[in-house]
Amino acid sequence: MSATLTKNIEIAEQHGREVADGKRFEFGKNWTAFLAVLDDERIAKAEESLKEMLECDTLEGKTFLDIGSGSGLFSLAARRLGAKVHSFDFDSNSFACTQELRNRYFPNDPNWRVEQGSALDADYVTSLGKFDIVYSWGVLHHTGEMWRALENAAIPTTSGGKLFIAIYNDTGSQARRWHWIKKTYCRLPKLLKTPFAVAITIPDELKKLAASIVTLKPLTYIHSWTRYKNGRGMNRWYDIIDWVGGFPYEVATVDEIFDFYKAKGFTMTKVKSGGVGLGCNEFVFAKERQKHDR
Repeated sequence: MSATLTKNIEIAEQHGREVADGKRFEFGKNWTAFLAVLDDERIAKAEESLKEMLECDTLEGKTFLDIGSGSGLFSLAARRLGAKVHSFDFDSNSFACTQELRNRYFPNDPNWRVEQGSALDADYVTSLGKFDIVYSWGVLHHTGEMWRALENAAIPTTSGGKLFIAIYNDTGSQARRWHWIKKTYCRLPKLLKTPFAVAITIPDELKKLAASIVTLKPLTYIHSWTRYKNGRGMNRWYDIIDWVGGFPYEVATVDEIFDFYKAKGFTMTKVKSGGVGLGCNEFVFAKERQKHDR
């Protein structure tokens, strides 16, 4: 048995134990369902999201590391934009999803490698080498050790390279309430998970429906479901399940993330933080060039 296969089995077993113990949400199963509704429009939106935040029109000639690739959508977007891509995820089903997208759109492509690995494994992350762009959107706060994962994300960023991350916003008591909700969801029997997610979601959905009726724009609410394709090309129902069940769950303020990476020699070049509420603040950092690289 190869070392890689042995490692994958160990990771899969660890992931399975954490899910069974109610310590982790099965993000990969959610993404497996998402692949059924993935279309060209969603892929295009993902590409636009990368171009906007990275402030470029192409990734031709760049190397791109996707930490926690999930469905594989943004690895696919980066590859379509011309980057040489390396994807990895801790979740066995997410690993399989990313492999499926590569096989579907770039079969046998030597410039897109997919592996199973952990963002908390510094030795593994170091072994991957250096990348022009390190990407990890909405992932590191789900590892159970967010600050350690944030530290490891800096390792593969090359001198002068970019680190693009998104981390849940710290809203104080509201965030602590959602920590309880997510933890509870993951500990429920399988048959109760969806009803629990619906029950948690209904109050907010009723507010949105009432607002659309009061403003005489009922189609606004209907379209929020039938035409939902957010700026990252996702799907609303899968986004809701991902949100309600997404545990482990940690948060940070913009200042905390800024100070953390500033101390590590990174300069923040772009941030999206206005009005995100409980959602993710998005950051792009540039790693300062070392003196011998100038």
